[in-house]
Amino acid sequence: MTHAGDMPGGRPDEAAPAAIELRGISKAFGPVQANKDISLRVPKGTIHGIIGENGAGKSTLMSILYGFYKPDAGEILVNGTSLTVTDSQTAIRAGIGMVFQHFKLVQNFTVLENVILGAEDGPLLRPSLARARGVLKQLAAEYELNVDPDEVIEELSVGHQQRVEILKALYRQADILILDEPTGVLTPAEADHLFRILRGLKDEGKTIILITHKLREIMAITDNVSVMRRGEMVGSVQTAQTSPEELAELMVGRKVLLNVGKTPARPGAPVLEIRDLTLVDEDGVERLRGIDLDIRAGEILGIAGVSGNGQTQLLEILGGYPEKGSTVSGRLSLNGRELPLGGRGCDGAERRRQGIGHIPEDRQSEGLIMDFTAWENTAFGYHHAPECNRGPLMDNAAILADAEAKMERFDIRPRNAHLAARNFSGGNQQKIVVAREIERNPDLLLIGQPTRGVDIGAIEFIHRRIVELRDAGKAVLLVSVELDEILSLSDRIAVMFDGRIMGERLPGQTTTGELGLLMAGISDTENTPDSAGIPPETKHVEDLSPQGPA
Repeated sequence: MTHAGDMPGGRPDEAAPAAIELRGISKAFGPVQANKDISLRVPKGTIHGIIGENGAGKSTLMSILYGFYKPDAGEILVNGTSLTVTDSQTAIRAGIGMVFQHFKLVQNFTVLENVILGAEDGPLLRPSLARARGVLKQLAAEYELNVDPDEVIEELSVGHQQRVEILKALYRQADILILDEPTGVLTPAEADHLFRILRGLKDEGKTIILITHKLREIMAITDNVSVMRRGEMVGSVQTAQTSPEELAELMVGRKVLLNVGKTPARPGAPVLEIRDLTLVDEDGVERLRGIDLDIRAGEILGIAGVSGNGQTQLLEILGGYPEKGSTVSGRLSLNGRELPLGGRGCDGAERRRQGIGHIPEDRQSEGLIMDFTAWENTAFGYHHAPECNRGPLMDNAAILADAEAKMERFDIRPRNAHLAARNFSGGNQQKIVVAREIERNPDLLLIGQPTRGVDIGAIEFIHRRIVELRDAGKAVLLVSVELDEILSLSDRIAVMFDGRIMGERLPGQTTTGELGLLMAGISDTENTPDSAGIPPETKHVEDLSPQGPA
């Protein structure tokens, strides 16, 4: 096993002054030891990555630094001075800001109101708003954080909401900025812009702590990286002196295959045929515009595109639950049998009976009932199947036994089928959904964002099971905003923009740059975007590093 001292380049520069130093931090929640005797040193003016699998203790450690949790043991030093961080206000006064994975914004407030919330100058808001407007203008110009201060949060894209969170921290004069999984909900173009912002902050002397599980981003943006596994710090190294393969092995405790291993596809007959599929939503907006696609047995068709360009609506129609109030037209056929587009027979249960499995884009709101147990979740959608019932009653013993077997085969941790779904990490929640859908052996599997928020070990496992399904002669429709995932998993790629298919490509005969142009609405014969309203950051997709998929 590789340890910090064994890694090339050793530890980050011990002589450089530290913005943050943690010594012997421990934290337990009941019997679960979330952090165990952790020491960490973050030099000033650097971008420091912290990586680890889901449940490794990364977010807990940063929540201790930000004052959300009190450590059971250990010491925190900020700029060389010992500090007892009792709450987030203490951290903010010490110059620490944090941008959480799930943003802490009031959705019906404006940008300006969110920025000053909790940092008002006095009982009268007008002076605070005026001062904040001036500061925001200065920060926007300095760090490329352009956002309309009078825009209501709920009307902003996810990428712009994240900029507001960064502005909040900078407005409070944070010199140390913690970002927890900042690209988990961003498109590739938005992630590219975020990294330009972070480099600008670093150039101004700010210290950035980046929590992520994406090795490609670690290699592209950080100066140093620390690795956590099962609540312990297992290594720290200068990023330039390591590799994705080495970091992945340190994270998981074994060698990890970063590229998807698969043989060439052997496509068969079409399983799903889509002709002239159109959807108009309840507001009269055309979300899908004449989609024509074939998905064949024994192949993975990947749909690439910036989020919000019709991929979600496509999955919903195929899964049997089109948007409420929408009008759908066109034709679908599964194995030569026409599928209804609405009314009787168009629902998720009927689609499953016809041989369509579905791993939805949002596992928590669409794939699981979070307050129900793992064993109950493994049967949802299939609970009317004969093997789940004994006469007029559900056979709970049989469902439980099947769930425990699935948890073993899919390495779902902890191995406790009686735990509520919300008590599992994001990666293990995803495995519950994947196990339920794949083990039903569907003719067609619909997959939306299969590895969003999932760590490197679980990504490898989920990718392998998807390929195994393809090799068994099944058809797979994959929707992902991760271009690396699309390129490495797909046998054929279709690109969506503004509800249309812009073109198809073979993975070995295209690049992220070419796909990025199609995603921005630039077809093979055009030199200008299809729509003048495309935000500048969606007009290109930058390959962040030469390391390949992670």
